[in-house]
Amino acid sequence: MRIGVLGAGLMGKEAVRDLVFSSDVEKIGLADIDFSRAEQVCNQLASTKLTAYQVNAADKEELANYMRQFDVIINALFYSFNEVVAKTAIEVGVSSIDLGGHIGHMTDKVLAFKTEAEAAGVTIIPDLGVAPGMINILAGYGAKKLDKTEEIKLYVGGIPVRPEPPLEYNHVFSMEGVFDHYTDPSLIIRQGIKQEIPSLSEIERIYFANFGPLEAFHTSGGTSTLSQTYPDLKTLEYKTIRYPGHAEKFKLLVDLNLTRTDYEVEIAGQKINPRQVLLKALDPVVELGDRQDAVLLRVIVSGLKDGKKQTYQYEMTTYKDLQTNVTAMARATANTISVVSQMIADGTIDTYGVHPPESIVPGEIYIKEMAKRNVIIEELILSSVNEKKEVSS
Repeated sequence: MRIGVLGAGLMGKEAVRDLVFSSDVEKIGLADIDFSRAEQVCNQLASTKLTAYQVNAADKEELANYMRQFDVIINALFYSFNEVVAKTAIEVGVSSIDLGGHIGHMTDKVLAFKTEAEAAGVTIIPDLGVAPGMINILAGYGAKKLDKTEEIKLYVGGIPVRPEPPLEYNHVFSMEGVFDHYTDPSLIIRQGIKQEIPSLSEIERIYFANFGPLEAFHTSGGTSTLSQTYPDLKTLEYKTIRYPGHAEKFKLLVDLNLTRTDYEVEIAGQKINPRQVLLKALDPVVELGDRQDAVLLRVIVSGLKDGKKQTYQYEMTTYKDLQTNVTAMARATANTISVVSQMIADGTIDTYGVHPPESIVPGEIYIKEMAKRNVIIEELILSSVNEKKEVSS
């Protein structure tokens, strides 16, 4: 297998780390516009399989020349690049996957290449992070076990193990992306009707082992492609998990117009976007640094099986690796994209075209592969007679 990675940031670096330790992977490329950053990662991992490249993804010729060397491309760039990378992959005849970015309909733009990807004999899978990504794979796995899927509820949160005021939150992705998820409307299905509701709304209590009470609230982008894949659902919703009080604090910032991209104020004759000021001010407050993070996930898929109500529940709690200093979010995300890229490269996934994760990634194999990487996903079955049975972990 020959697998190329675009982006030497945290997720790209950790995907490469997993690829290096995967015996069936023969050649790995790590490309970044900043060659020294890619080279530093390669020097740290010190593998003869791994080579650093300097690639400007905004230069289509440069991008194409890099991509055509590999069987599969992992796009770990910011989601604004997802469309051009998918289009270039099709043009050079290489399969590709990305970390998602349903905001701004970016994933819809990638899905629109379905016919071209089929004709080119390549596989494109968008939205392969944790949420969307892991939750889609698990939702699809549960749905395939049912005769009729009626309800999908998703809960995910990357949170600090030891929260600190004022926000009890430390980011592991871009805070700009967090702002987008908190401010764009959330797509849900309720009583069979697809609709949009405000993010940061409908706060509920949620509980996980080893944690005190937590809260969950709607945020945008999480339902991803699920409403298209399962249009006949009675219920579909995605909520983000945080410590209690977080949503209320951020709702105040939103209400004060401090998170808007299209809003400016004039100060001393200069026009200032408050969002950019807030992002800079928050950076030192929410930086994870050496703190320990955890990723909590719960996917609940309900419907009918043999004429009876049945629910499949998937749950995961993953912590930062204190030996390697790899964050929980990086472990869950990077291992997901590495595992799926290898499934495409080795023929486990052999269907061409553009497909959302829930439609094409085999859930059972995925869960086993993640367990090998100490990311443990447990499956519970809850039947119509309220029996609870742990099936696998």
